[in-house]
Order: sequence, then C-alpha cells, then structure tokens
Amino acid sequence: MDYQRIDQAGALEMIRNENAVVVDIRDPASFRSGHIAGALHLDNRNVAEFIATADRAGPVIVCCYHGNTSQDAARFLAAQGFERCYSLDGGFKGWRLSGNPEE
Repeated sequence: MDYQRIDQAGALEMIRNENAVVVDIRDPASFRSGHIAGALHLDNRNVAEFIATADRAGPVIVCCYHGNTSQDAARFLAAQGFERCYSLDGGFKGWRLSGNPEE
C-alpha cells in the first residue's frame, strides 16, 4: 500500500462526497488555533488508538503545516493497512489560503 497526494479542491470534494476522515498532525496549539472542519488531531499519543479503531477502507486525508510532513504520515498510515490514504498538498496553510471551511 502507498499514499497519494491530493490538492485542495480534490480534498474538499472527497470530504463532502465520501466523508473522508481528515487527520491533522500539527502541534496541539496550531490545531487549536484553526483546522479543517471536522479534522481529528493525531499525534504520538493517540495514533495507535486511531489505527485500531478507524475504517481502513475509507479515505483518510493527512494534513500538516505545508504538505511535507503529511507525506511521511500518510505513507506510515498506508503501511498500517489504510487503503485510501492521502497527503494534502499545501497543508493547512494552503487550505486556509483557499478559503475552505475550517474550525
């Protein structure tokens, strides 16, 4: 298994039409200051629980600051058996600049 990269428009479409799960791997303070609507904060403390309980067949979009670190995290999740794993190009910064929904 491997991950794919996804752009802002593709991610928004997948979130709206396929109920993609968004996981945000930024630090807790950055996550609290704003994140993609409905995103889950994922870090070393809760990643094992996420892997154990998440739907591995459904789409998972990994978000970081700029879209670089998310590639490694997406690759890791794909190696854990997630069938449709994506890294968000541009990260949360790109998401915000595109005017997409956030919390």
